[in-house]
Amino acid sequence: MSNQKIEKAPQTSAQTLGSLIKSCRDIMRKDKGLTTDLDRLPMITWVMFLKFLDDMEQIREAEATLAGKRFRPAIEPPYRWRDWASRPDGITGDALIGFINNDEATRPDGTKGPGLFAYLRSLQGANGGDRRDVIRTVFQGTLNRMINGYLLRDIVNKINNIHFTSSEEIFTLGHFYESMLKEMRDAAGDSGEFYTPRAVVKFIVSVIDPRPGETVLDPACGTGGFLAEAFDHLKTQCRTTEDHHQLQRESLFGIEAKPLPYLLCQMNLLLHGLEYPNIDPLNALRFPLREIGDKDRVDIVMTNPPFGGEEERGILGNFPEDKQTTETALLFLQLIMRKLRRQPKPGRAAVVVPNGALFGDGICGRIKGELLKDFNLHTIVRLPNGVFAPYTGIPTNILFFDRNGPTKEVWYYEHPLPNGRKNYTKTQPVQFEEFESCIDWWKAREENDRVWKVPAAELIAGNFNLDRKNPHGKEDIAHLPPEELVESILQKEMRIMEIMENIKALLGKNL
Repeated sequence: MSNQKIEKAPQTSAQTLGSLIKSCRDIMRKDKGLTTDLDRLPMITWVMFLKFLDDMEQIREAEATLAGKRFRPAIEPPYRWRDWASRPDGITGDALIGFINNDEATRPDGTKGPGLFAYLRSLQGANGGDRRDVIRTVFQGTLNRMINGYLLRDIVNKINNIHFTSSEEIFTLGHFYESMLKEMRDAAGDSGEFYTPRAVVKFIVSVIDPRPGETVLDPACGTGGFLAEAFDHLKTQCRTTEDHHQLQRESLFGIEAKPLPYLLCQMNLLLHGLEYPNIDPLNALRFPLREIGDKDRVDIVMTNPPFGGEEERGILGNFPEDKQTTETALLFLQLIMRKLRRQPKPGRAAVVVPNGALFGDGICGRIKGELLKDFNLHTIVRLPNGVFAPYTGIPTNILFFDRNGPTKEVWYYEHPLPNGRKNYTKTQPVQFEEFESCIDWWKAREENDRVWKVPAAELIAGNFNLDRKNPHGKEDIAHLPPEELVESILQKEMRIMEIMENIKALLGKNL
């Protein structure tokens, strides 16, 4: 395909994308191999991933041709999307299912060879790794659950109308991520994971300000929002070939154990221009904290970890006995503290946490005690209602801390709602421009009606309670009546959990 034809491919609007996904789901409901959205949504995603890869490959091939360079595709014929999927009247029915699923199959060009998934799982990158390794890892955990090849052909034809051919598609893809995450949440139940608005991600990256040569980690990276924004932020600072190589290979790291967000993360980062996303597909909490040494530490952690979940006992054993908790957010907080580099330049972190992490005592208090005494918790940004709508109404905060501790004082910044607004909604989300006043304040800190500071000694004496109200008499916008009720319930539940854990510990000692 020529470069000219690629440029003429129509861009896919968010409305068009939503309509296409709805049509695909309607088709998949007719397939007996798929019973719930937990089956259907990954199907759409892996099909879209292959279409996306082929769009990107054709752009890169055209660029290489213009530059007079040799191009080696990540996926060879006849396994490229254009070989088996792009023609509406192409391979279908049992032949399509066999080509995708079987270890040995008749391929679209009539020859015998490995089936599509068998081929993708066998890919090997060149020395040092490349996109082929990414594709192999993605498809190690991917299955085709559709059994009707004619319905699958209908899906493929729908996806063929989506085009990923310019940087403008990033925004459409972001919309796709948001809708997919909400659908997965609705299908699987609320597991405390939710999409981080682009405005919040961009604000965090702006004030953390990653620099060339620094390593950035998101241990709960989901669809890769923080890593993609960090890549864009760092890319503008690259001046040399070495800078670009370091950014591509040695700067950005993520961890995401769930297959669907993992796949979406790969799509997101590849689309942004990261050639070889370094994403670990296993549980970030699987290593004992005591085994994480200097070689495992990073300069920057930016993340919105899941909260309210429950890890297996084997995972809890990786944490100190007096800090083992079923609250996933607190386990991640401990991991992040351990992963921050100490020398030569202290590492820094930004972590989104629910309000319960601020006022919790017991185990939660001990973790916050370590944070205040061994780290510099310099800023807490208190976010208002609805920032994470529609995924949760629970008030949230951003903790900013570094290894340049201990904490001397904590600045609180109460992010205001726009004038006349009671909350944010899915259709009226938070905008990055609303954070500009906080960014301006960041380097020249002064108290005002929405900013105050509390000495660390006072927080330590107060049993490490970080849930401090605005002393300037303004209404605490993160605690309007409905949320006060939610917070009260959460606080009581956390206290009950702490008491139960203490009782279990006492019973264990007496056995």
